[in-house]
Amino acid sequence: MYEKIVEAAKRIEGIAHKTPVLTSALLNELTENQIFLKCENFQRMGAFKFRGAYNTISSLSEEEKSKGVIAYSSGNHAMATALTCKILDIPATVVMPEDAPQVKTAAVRDYGATIVTYNRRTESREEIAQGMIDEFGYTLIRPFDAESIIAGQGTVAKELIEEVGELDYLLVPCGGGGLLSGCAITTKYLLPESKVIGVEPVVSDDATRSFRAGELRSIANPNSIADGLNSPSLGKITFPFIKENVDDFITVSEEEIKAAMYFLWTRLKIVVEPSGAVALAAYKKLPVKGKRVGVVLSGGNVDVMKAGDLFKDI
Repeated sequence: MYEKIVEAAKRIEGIAHKTPVLTSALLNELTENQIFLKCENFQRMGAFKFRGAYNTISSLSEEEKSKGVIAYSSGNHAMATALTCKILDIPATVVMPEDAPQVKTAAVRDYGATIVTYNRRTESREEIAQGMIDEFGYTLIRPFDAESIIAGQGTVAKELIEEVGELDYLLVPCGGGGLLSGCAITTKYLLPESKVIGVEPVVSDDATRSFRAGELRSIANPNSIADGLNSPSLGKITFPFIKENVDDFITVSEEEIKAAMYFLWTRLKIVVEPSGAVALAAYKKLPVKGKRVGVVLSGGNVDVMKAGDLFKDI
């Protein structure tokens, strides 16, 4: 699988941004570790999802491109699909929940995609998408459970390791598991002794439960403030990769996510969304000192007009 990640890196080179790795003396002092922040909030469309979407869509046949693609997403995968299709001049339709963050739906429209909304509590986005595939012949661009998506996301860890070298730990947020799978595969190939830790909200901890049980577990209607991580379960493709390559999971509370996001905004001046702060929120629960720790800040697509509501109780 690592070979596919290398191929993805070549495919997205010059299209996707090589995002910066930032360090902070304050953060190092607080954690008593060397922390390396891989800032995917500076990626095109504001999140790591662009990597997997571009790797996947650019690989389609000309016939598939001409018919158009469809995706379902609460936001970042929708934006990544829409932007990729704008770049490649491919028709795009995106199925989004009616309560998706306004900043994300606005971006999808700006990129030229057609949005179909649904009620996430009473309707199935998969069924809606499949109906349109049957009717119009669209190609489905899955949000996480596809090898081409995983390969694209794995380039995050590849860039990080190539820039900073040895890492003792890598903290990666987990929703459906595409980013975690790709980063874990990459890390175990390049740095076999490194520990890869998945991080997710305690209120949507299906991946942690699945990892502990050794079988897929799901959660009905997960509702963390980290909306990008509210997947009901891992995928049939991502879960085996995670079982094989991930060392452990850490869960974080909604309060810990807010605190990490607030710290990044106010002390480091890094604008992340709640999902983007989740991996850093785990640092107090990583019982190590004097280690080199990579942390993936997965995205920065947050409604700044509503951010104050998240911070008011801190």
